[in-house]
Amino acid sequence: MQNQQTHELLPNQSHNERARQAFAQSLKLHLASKVVQGNREVYESRVRPDFEREQGRQPSDRHEVAAGMRQEPYYQLWGALQRTSQEISWNSVMESVERQMPQLAERAQPPANPIGSLTLDGQIEQPLYLSAMDIHCMPGGYAGERMADDVSAGALYDRGVYLYAMGGFGADNGAMGRTTIDVFQQLFPDQAPKRILDLGCTVGHATLPWAEAYPGAEVHAIDVSAPVLRYGHARAEAMGVEVQFRQANAEALPYEDASFDLIVSHILLHETSAKAIRNIMAECHRVLKPGGVTLHVDLSLYEGMDPFEAFMLDWDTRHNNEPFWTTFREMDPKALMTEAGFSAERVVSAHISRTGLAAHVFSDNRDSGGRKNWQCIGASKPDAAE
Repeated sequence: MQNQQTHELLPNQSHNERARQAFAQSLKLHLASKVVQGNREVYESRVRPDFEREQGRQPSDRHEVAAGMRQEPYYQLWGALQRTSQEISWNSVMESVERQMPQLAERAQPPANPIGSLTLDGQIEQPLYLSAMDIHCMPGGYAGERMADDVSAGALYDRGVYLYAMGGFGADNGAMGRTTIDVFQQLFPDQAPKRILDLGCTVGHATLPWAEAYPGAEVHAIDVSAPVLRYGHARAEAMGVEVQFRQANAEALPYEDASFDLIVSHILLHETSAKAIRNIMAECHRVLKPGGVTLHVDLSLYEGMDPFEAFMLDWDTRHNNEPFWTTFREMDPKALMTEAGFSAERVVSAHISRTGLAAHVFSDNRDSGGRKNWQCIGASKPDAAE
């Protein structure tokens, strides 16, 4: 497994901190590659046969699978270890972040001549769907702020996500951005956006690849959290990438109508509420230029998914502080986008399977051959000439 790309803002780690983080990552990898497989064996050998004897048919959805699986000791053990590994991962990083909070804040101070920008707004309120709990068990959540110019949430997220994904997002955590770029270029090969907006950017992991892929474009990125934006801006400056960061809520974008050629988000929507998603899509429709595109890559939807796989994915909703995980997976993309004002014939809904950094787009979840995939939801606006 490759090491995380270092940069000026990444927290330094002592030998013991690095060892604890390596253990946390190894434990998560072991659970994800070895232990989790036992759940399928339990399902196929006991739970499904028992259900078929009682009902005369196979389980039809994740709820029927859950009725049997949640009683199984093996599933309970795996779930306990899964939650424990999540907490260990964040805590192993938090130790190094807390040790150097003042130094990180100092290193994040804007340079004398920045290539990008950072605009904060102290009047922005944290949405309840983010502030009510620590999303995916990240201590303090995205917006925890304990000192002036605090960047600790950004530092925790940067290193913690690398451990959380077991390095699967690449050395710079930028794979979701590159995947979305690949999908965008496949679906809209003639588009060359000049003004791009990334919603819910956190520290800019997925934002920077857009600036690199379209060097002539003006790239903007928003988030509701000041600490992650301070960190993200400083990280982008340290890596020599120009991005305009701004504190804002995607439900009420501070931009004029028809301002952007392309609006994107990367695994954002499942961390908002059903109401918020609708508001966000309506804002995308308002802010897009004629001929513009909005594209959002997130969790794969339950539609067409094997009931057992859907049940396993539902674990995060109940046990990993992801209350809207299921809400998003159950949404109807076409209904969502048409309600926002897009024409039904211009709605995009596709399943994505990634091999390395290459994205493969499928029109139906079943076409992906069972490979782990993501969901792409989007739409385009008609050109002014149409």
